[in-house]
Amino acid sequence: MTTFAASLKKEIARAARKELRDELSALRKGSSTYRSEIAELKRKIKALESKVKALSRTAPSVASKTASKPDATLARTKPGRKVTFGPAEFSALRQRLGFTQAQMAQLVGASALSIYKWESGQVTPRAAQLEKIMSVRKIGKREAVARLQAE
Repeated sequence: MTTFAASLKKEIARAARKELRDELSALRKGSSTYRSEIAELKRKIKALESKVKALSRTAPSVASKTASKPDATLARTKPGRKVTFGPAEFSALRQRLGFTQAQMAQLVGASALSIYKWESGQVTPRAAQLEKIMSVRKIGKREAVARLQAE
C-alpha cells in the first residue's frame, strides 16, 4: 500500500504543478503587459510635465504684457513669481510718511521690533502683514495720520 500511496501523492503533485503552470503563465503575461503599460504612462507623464514647464515659462510673460504694471516701489515682482518685499522701499515709505518705527508698527499692526527687522532685511513680513503694508502704501500722509489717531 505504501507504493500505491507514494505514486498517488506523486501524481497529485504532478497534476497540481501542471494546473499551476497554466495559471502562472497567464499571470506572467498579465504582469508583463501591466509593466509595459505603466512604463508607457510614465513616459507620457514625463512628456506632459516638460510641456507644462515650458508653458509656465512662457505664460507669465504673456500675462505681464496684458496686465497693468504693478507698483514696484515697495515690492518687486518678476514674471511668474510672488511679490517680494524690499526693505529699503519700506524704510523710504516710513520716512515719506514721517513716522517713527513705533508709529508705523501701530499703523501696520505689528511690533516696533518687527518694523526694525523688516527695514534691516533680517526678516520679511508674512503675507497678511504684506497686504497691510501694501494698503498703507496706497494712502497719503494725512490719511495715515488719521488712521493712527483713530486707533
